[in-house]
Order: sequence, then C-alpha cells, then structure tokens
Amino acid sequence: MASYKVEICGVNTAKLPILKEEEKDELFRRIRQGDAAARETYIKGNLRLVLSVIKRFSGNHENVDDLFQIGCIGLIKSIDNFDPTMGVKFSTYAVPMIIGEIRRYLRDNNSIRVSRSLRDTAYKAIHTKELLAKNSVQEPTIDDIARESGLTREEIVFALDAIQSPVSLYDPVYTDGGDTLYVMDQISDKKNREDNWVEELSLNDAMDHLNERENYILRLRFFEGKTQMEVAEEIHISQAQVSRLEKSALKSIRNYLSQ
Repeated sequence: MASYKVEICGVNTAKLPILKEEEKDELFRRIRQGDAAARETYIKGNLRLVLSVIKRFSGNHENVDDLFQIGCIGLIKSIDNFDPTMGVKFSTYAVPMIIGEIRRYLRDNNSIRVSRSLRDTAYKAIHTKELLAKNSVQEPTIDDIARESGLTREEIVFALDAIQSPVSLYDPVYTDGGDTLYVMDQISDKKNREDNWVEELSLNDAMDHLNERENYILRLRFFEGKTQMEVAEEIHISQAQVSRLEKSALKSIRNYLSQ
C-alpha cells in the first residue's frame, strides 16, 4: 500500500466530489426525511474522508480495496447516527467511527487469535489497574493488581501480553450501566494523539475548499517550507502577490474551521 491507485473499488479517487457546507446542511435535512438519494450524495461527498483514513493504515499491508470498503461501512454508520444539532463537525464525529470499523476488521482478520477467556482476564486486569490508580499516587504494580483482582501474577502478564497486538482500541473494557470504558481510554500517546490527527484532516478539508492557486501556495509555503520569494519564482508572480494570496487563503481557512 505504498502507492495508491487512482481507482479503488470502482471509484475514481482523483475525481471525488467536495460538498460545500450549505450543501451538507441541506442534504442532512433531506436524509432525516428519508431521502435515499440525498444519503447517497452525502456518502459520495465524504469518500475523501475514508481515503484519508485508510492511508493511516498503510503499514498493515492490507488490500486497499478491502480497507476502503470497510471504511465506507464506518462512514455510512456515521451518517446514520450523526446529529447535526450537536454543534460538532461531521468529520470530527466520523473519523473515529471509520477508524474503529477498520481496526475491528484488522483485528478479526488477524492471524493471531486470542481466546475470550484471555481477553476477559486482560480486561479485568486493566480495569483493576484503573481503579487502583485512582486511589494511589503511585503506578499500580502487577502484584498490586493480582492482590486486588484475585488473579495470579502469571495470568495477568500472559493475558496482557496476548491482547497487545490484535485488540482494538475501540473494544469495551468495562461497563457498569453508565459510560463504557474502552481500551483506548487506558492508553496515552502524546505524539500521535487522535484529536491532533482529526484536526489535520479538518485542515486538509478546509484547504480543499480553497481555489487551486491558493491551495498550491499554502502547500509550497507550509508543507514544503519554501519562502514567499521561492514560491513567487515558481508560479511566476511577484512576492507581494504571493503574500496577499497567502493571507487571503489563511483567512479563508480560519473562517472555515471556526464554523
């Protein structure tokens, strides 16, 4: 999956449509009224989101068509469950849903199988560790978890080691009738935080709404690190024009992201 085909599952990814905000609002209004054609249009208008997500899984060596189809399932679930009145951008809501769907697929198709009993043991250990951590200033040890949970030290180590590879971050760890605790809630990743990545997708979405010249200038300036003078020489306009276009494009992006 190092390089991406232009056509995935019969879809020409080079010609995927982009929906304007007013179009999205109108389509969702029609979707809520049961308009199947509006739903289909909204799905097609957000396939770029699926394409952006599956690129994140390039290291899994999975078939691109398969990942795209699974990602589309997550997209459709997002559309069917999204509430526009909640004041959240659709992409912010949809991305974790698409990621979760793909991760479940990768887990279920993983050659390493983990028994249900091992998972239950691991989840019990994780939940016990969470409870102990709330009541202590120190990180709970394996022995602490064993005493509190009634499990042996060997059972805990073996179970936690077994789930490291195939378990999905969106698998439930524990629920008591209230908020469900997921595996992802137990993991801290300061370098590749999910919300940072969602913000990056939102930025790319905003840039797609710029005209071709503004988009190209920002990519040269901020993705390739070129100076305004270098950009001016490349596109054959003055440095002052580059500066004006850059400021206008950045203002458009800020306005888009603040909606």
